[in-house]
Amino acid sequence: MILPIVAYGDPVLKEVCKPIPKDYPELDLLIENMFETMYQANGVGLAAPQIGKDVRLFIVDTAQMLDDDEETEEVGIKKVFINAEIVEEYGDDWSYNEGCLSIPTIREDVNRAEGILIRYYDENFEQHEEEYDGISARVILHEYDHIEGILFTDLLKPLKRKLLRKKLNDISKGKISGDYKMRFPKL
Repeated sequence: MILPIVAYGDPVLKEVCKPIPKDYPELDLLIENMFETMYQANGVGLAAPQIGKDVRLFIVDTAQMLDDDEETEEVGIKKVFINAEIVEEYGDDWSYNEGCLSIPTIREDVNRAEGILIRYYDENFEQHEEEYDGISARVILHEYDHIEGILFTDLLKPLKRKLLRKKLNDISKGKISGDYKMRFPKL
């Protein structure tokens, strides 16, 4: 089932999310619905707060971005991250033009670490500790920020955020046309 994506301005997007217990009700269905929602919106990642759930869950599929990219040897991933914890960020920061399904129509350059070491549980509650770099690390960091209550716009310089204020307010008020179902905050 395709779920509405929560728009900028909703308080759930600014919450530090709660851990998911092993017996979380209908977790498999939630994950399935998140993938369906993400693909319908042409996203490469989706975090639970973006569908209104304040739990530490996000999904990533960078394979769809990288499979046809002959310029890089990077291999994409398709994974579920439950109760993730960034153990380490390493390498040089690099800039990339990011967007967000909760903040449609806005894209900005964001600096992030080149690589990460992350500890998480998969959909079967098996623990992993893995390293990622490049685009996969970036998408993971972006989605991880969501479960920490951080949006990519929070990482921009104050002047840039000020220049975007009207566009962000318009998104909060639903004054946008989108290609996917959204839920706007009650202002």
